[in-house]
Amino acid sequence: MYCYQCEETAKGCGCTTMGVCGKDTETAGLQDVLIYLAKGIAVRNCAAMEKGTGNGKAGKFIAEVLFATLTNVNFDKERFHAYIREAISIRDALPPAGEIEPDACTWTPADDAAIAAKAGEVGVLATANEDVRSLRELLVYGLKGVGAYYYHADALGYEDDEITAFIQRALASTLQDLTLDEMVGIILECGGVGVRVLALLDTANTATFGAPQITMVRTAPGTRPGILVTGHDLKDLHDLLEQTKGLGVDIYTHGEMLPAHAYPAFKKYGHLIGNYGGSWPFQKEEFEAFNGPVLVTTNCLVPPKESYKDRIYTTGPVGFEGVAHIPEAADGTKDFSAMIRHAQGCQPPKNLHGRARPSWVSLFGEKGGDGNRDLITGCAHGAVLAIAGTVIDAVKAGAIRRFVVMAGCDGRQGERSYYTEFAQALPKDTVILTAGCAKYRYNSLDLGDIDGIPRLLDAGQCNDCYSLVVIAQALAEAFGVGINDLPVSYNIAWYEQKAVLVLLALLHLGVKNITLGPRLPAFVSPGVLNVLVENFGIRKNTTVAEDLHLMVPGN
Repeated sequence: MYCYQCEETAKGCGCTTMGVCGKDTETAGLQDVLIYLAKGIAVRNCAAMEKGTGNGKAGKFIAEVLFATLTNVNFDKERFHAYIREAISIRDALPPAGEIEPDACTWTPADDAAIAAKAGEVGVLATANEDVRSLRELLVYGLKGVGAYYYHADALGYEDDEITAFIQRALASTLQDLTLDEMVGIILECGGVGVRVLALLDTANTATFGAPQITMVRTAPGTRPGILVTGHDLKDLHDLLEQTKGLGVDIYTHGEMLPAHAYPAFKKYGHLIGNYGGSWPFQKEEFEAFNGPVLVTTNCLVPPKESYKDRIYTTGPVGFEGVAHIPEAADGTKDFSAMIRHAQGCQPPKNLHGRARPSWVSLFGEKGGDGNRDLITGCAHGAVLAIAGTVIDAVKAGAIRRFVVMAGCDGRQGERSYYTEFAQALPKDTVILTAGCAKYRYNSLDLGDIDGIPRLLDAGQCNDCYSLVVIAQALAEAFGVGINDLPVSYNIAWYEQKAVLVLLALLHLGVKNITLGPRLPAFVSPGVLNVLVENFGIRKNTTVAEDLHLMVPGN
């Protein structure tokens, strides 16, 4: 095994015997083979589509398997064997792409041993040239982000054939001998498709559930049994809320599901009572204390402890051996009844903390609960642009000196406290724009407000980084300047491949001078890093004092 797709990869180089995420060698090999077969499907289907035929469902399948191989999504070997069988079936039903095809288009395993042997041939290190390998993997990881976001949009009935066609064309390109410039071009194109898929998902979410509203979310647990929902899939949360109405079970969000509270469609459910816990790295403690079932709809799943493993339920592309999985029926519905019955026999959640509420909560007329700090969310582009005049006036008056985008992922290392310290050190005339689970490093801080504008504006999930782009573009238009001339700095935390896609989207939009951390990606070779530095000014974070001086001029 050799895997270096996430920020926590072993020693900052690559996992070779066991993934830091918990993925073992066999599972890593199955994922490598599945991606290889997806490339074979892409080659054949692209050729077929050029002739006006092709399999219209192949793109959706590839998007799903890209999602399933994201860090901390699926650890279930049998599920990957099933994906491999389906991939071969889809591929072999397509006509050959030509007289001479890549091995990915024709190879078929005789047995499990053949799959294991193939894994040793087609993994990351199969590409000898370091820079070529780096660019190919950067593209594949960006495509994993595209696949994940497209999966969510498609679940809500929003499709875009141009997105799935690009996924296949780009994936097929990794089997070709392209120049470095050609590969860089496709990677930047992936960033453009990233903007497109983020916009598609934004449309899907807002059209289905309403435009997010600035909302304070309770964090104190109730007294009834509960179900905790983690991940990103809003449709799963909605369907679970429908199936639990009047059954005496409370529903809580966790991690990236916190922003669901801001959508009008979810506000009508009185038994969606709050958010429990923080970001994904703290699952073992938080899931233990929750007492009830936990529905994992997407990443990030941490291998569960035996003490609560029987309370974990996965769905969608998520899987873990020995954990109950809730499948989707042919009509697109899911039956959560077994999990609901399980919840009804459980104790209520334990209280995780008791913190003072921020002084500006009254600005939104919301009440906290039991001494726990309420959390703000819902500061998406619609909500923020509705008060754009107030924000612009504050900038012109000098009340707001700078915006700092602190979006991205959380992680397990102690060095991630940097983001808490950085948020605390920011001058009181700066505003944080955030999205993703990185916010849990600072969203419980009492940062106050500037003339009624909270100093922390949480746009939502990692896919809602699109909102931050829309806000920045609107400010640039209002001030008549380019996006890089705005008083905006970028201090981004990353962990997995959706964050890679968001970074590529920002680069496509021309955003420069992004600070990235806590480590630079191991899959970016020195040669490729030089290109990113020279063309986009990307840098690694250093110390709070040094980065503050660079990102907030005058400090």
